[in-house]
Amino acid sequence: MLVSPVLMSGVDFLFPLVGFFCSHLSPRSVFRFCPWVQGGPVLVVGSRLCPPPSSDSSSLFVLSLRAEQSSSSREMKCRAEAVSCLSWVLVVGGAVYLWHQTRSHTEYGRYAPPGSRCCSARLGWFLQEVPSFLLPLLLQLLTEEPGGGSGRTLLLCTFMLHYFHRSFIYAFLTRGRPVPLIIVVSAAIFCSLNGFLQGHHLLHCTQFEHTWLTDARLAAGFLLFAVGMSINIHSDYILRSLRRPGEVVYRIPYGGMFEFVSGANFFGEIVEWCGYAVAVWSLPAFAFAFFTICSIGPRAYQHHRDYLKKFELYPRSRKAIIPFLL
Repeated sequence: MLVSPVLMSGVDFLFPLVGFFCSHLSPRSVFRFCPWVQGGPVLVVGSRLCPPPSSDSSSLFVLSLRAEQSSSSREMKCRAEAVSCLSWVLVVGGAVYLWHQTRSHTEYGRYAPPGSRCCSARLGWFLQEVPSFLLPLLLQLLTEEPGGGSGRTLLLCTFMLHYFHRSFIYAFLTRGRPVPLIIVVSAAIFCSLNGFLQGHHLLHCTQFEHTWLTDARLAAGFLLFAVGMSINIHSDYILRSLRRPGEVVYRIPYGGMFEFVSGANFFGEIVEWCGYAVAVWSLPAFAFAFFTICSIGPRAYQHHRDYLKKFELYPRSRKAIIPFLL
């Protein structure tokens, strides 16, 4: 584990200090720091003598400060029931959200109601996206790397790469409208749960064979992910270039995938997460891809209708989200 050497050295440094301060806590206090007791150092309260390994220490209060070095104690177990439950929550939640968006808009961006409590777009995007980067990172730092760990780490890094870009690059470049606080809080909760789900499943539940690098499905998934992320980033750049700093106007986007669909940025993100699902090939990954389709697919269609309504010269050949089809 990455943090184990630091933890162990910190514990070794701490024991003499603990013994020193406890010994001087009170003139009447009786403490003994026993660094070489079998099994690890302990602090004995009630005696100035270190007990031999075979003695009965029932009359002593022993504060154990042992640093467990067994690798099995540091490995987090796979919570299969929680993984399955959260995955199906994504599936059902995605279906419900899709049904909701066929009847009304999600109230942010151009559809935000006037007078709603908001925070700046940059702060809002950072706060709502960063949990999906930090939680998998924390799980990675606290996880042992047994056999097959490189495969799990690589797949998790693809997930984290998207949210690193969203949190630390896109969030500070965006020229979008202020984001309603309710949207920020809801998105942050979702990103926290999904970040934990994807990280925990990949690090603690997934098993890879030694031939995982030669898997064609993995290569196809990575390719889709890379293509989708490139489309997403390029489309965001086109949208951002339509506005000067401080503007909130809407103009017709041209170039890239916008020549084919109105929601080119949404199309790229859908392709991205479908590629991730193909590469990982698990229920949590497919549940997340399904939720993504249900959440931003209808929004692309709503944007398409809004463009057609606002601009008489809007290209009629463009589709909403899927080139040439929908």
